[in-house]
Amino acid sequence: MTTPSFLDRLASLDTNTVSDALDFLGLRGATYGLRPLWDCPKIVGRASTVLLGPKQDTEPGVHLISPVVDAVTTNDRVLVIAGGVEGVSCWGDILANAATTKRIRGSVIDGMSRDIEGSEAIGYPVYGRGVTMISARNRVVQIDSGEPVQMAGVTVHENDYVIADRCGTVFVSEGHIEAVLALGERIARRQDGMVAAVRAGRPVADVMHDKEFEAIAVR
Repeated sequence: MTTPSFLDRLASLDTNTVSDALDFLGLRGATYGLRPLWDCPKIVGRASTVLLGPKQDTEPGVHLISPVVDAVTTNDRVLVIAGGVEGVSCWGDILANAATTKRIRGSVIDGMSRDIEGSEAIGYPVYGRGVTMISARNRVVQIDSGEPVQMAGVTVHENDYVIADRCGTVFVSEGHIEAVLALGERIARRQDGMVAAVRAGRPVADVMHDKEFEAIAVR
């Protein structure tokens, strides 16, 4: 039998469970505000980081994020885009089509997207802070890629793990993924047991007592 990969194991969890695992381990990674911008599916993958910033001149240049999309060679990538300008788009449907062609799994933007119907039409997942119609052209540029970025207060490195669903987005550092997965899987099993206990008639006050949750972290 093939051993499930870290990505397969992460995909079997949800953001609530991964967030709880990070809490137990004293790690940061859960964010607030980076939610699906259409009714898109969950995404799980490895981060390709991009840093944006306000455009300071009027010279024409390469469109932001396009060099990162062009450089992708594997099918495990999630674009993690930081530095968006309030009210201004840093993602659109042409980029979404290019990303789909490159088998990129989705984009998480600490900012805004335009043309969201275009991403929805091709089933491309986009998570972020909101939607707008205001173009990035002559307003926002790409500053860097492949370097650590700040996403809703969380530092994300190239190749960190990403999971995003209807509750939001969580990042897990590459160095902690094994411990987070092991604990997350234990939490999921324990919580399934709690649900079964409540359905069987056990008082919810007992099932959800703090000592029951604390026991999750104990082997």
